[in-house]
Amino acid sequence: MVVLKGIPSILSPELLYALAKMGHGDELVLADANFPASSICASGPKEIRADGLGIPQLLEAILKLLPLDTYVPTPAAVMDLVDSDKQRFYGAPVWGTYAKLLEQAGVQTPPERVERFAFYERAKKAYAVVATGETALYGNLILKKGVIPAESLQ
Repeated sequence: MVVLKGIPSILSPELLYALAKMGHGDELVLADANFPASSICASGPKEIRADGLGIPQLLEAILKLLPLDTYVPTPAAVMDLVDSDKQRFYGAPVWGTYAKLLEQAGVQTPPERVERFAFYERAKKAYAVVATGETALYGNLILKKGVIPAESLQ
């Protein structure tokens, strides 16, 4: 737990360090409990453990600190449903929660939907993967870091 003024205590020192080191365009994966985080991270991304924490609560805390990329159509992406789940009209209710939190952070577009295996490939190129305890199916989310204008830093 981090005990600093203005920093959400849910964010671990390891996660704060990763957020600080990320540059414009770097991506952060918030992975649900079923995501193969350790396997994906064998390809390069840093693995950060956040076991027991849900993605919505982490997302809310992260969005207080992380500027999202405004130079892309949408700075967030979710893993799309596989065809068999689409045919059964399976929903991913957690996506609505993500969209609401992103909208509160100023994002005007819903997260991009990325096919499952394309999502895995994109995750392999991410800066870090945060392995959470999120149990919602299709709970995975990618965030693309943006910039803070110089005038905002003064």
